[in-house]
Amino acid sequence: MGAGFTKFMTMVAFLGTAATMNAGSAAAADLGLMTSGRGGCSEIVFVCENGRQYPLCPIAVSVVGEIITASLYTSPRGATHVRLIPMGVGYRYAGRGVWLDGKRENALLNFGKHSQTACTIQHS
Repeated sequence: MGAGFTKFMTMVAFLGTAATMNAGSAAAADLGLMTSGRGGCSEIVFVCENGRQYPLCPIAVSVVGEIITASLYTSPRGATHVRLIPMGVGYRYAGRGVWLDGKRENALLNFGKHSQTACTIQHS
């Protein structure tokens, strides 16, 4: 076994440790949005004060069950691709022209700077 192989194994061990540490911090964050892994659109729905409901359909889910990317249905036929942005407390999902900020079951859905509505998460 050469020096190159030893360097490679050291790097693999380091990356494994870094990934484990990162997963611990992600689990400690108050993201509030978790999925059972079934990946259904009806699993997480934002029910908002404007009288509308916005399903969040997971695309990619982390090992600990946090939704990383999803489709947020902002109209009956149209979805916006949103991605989790790491926050210290709470969560933010952002996509083109829309973002969702929240903590636990409460969220604020923003359609640009001047249009927002308060929402709660309804789990099915």
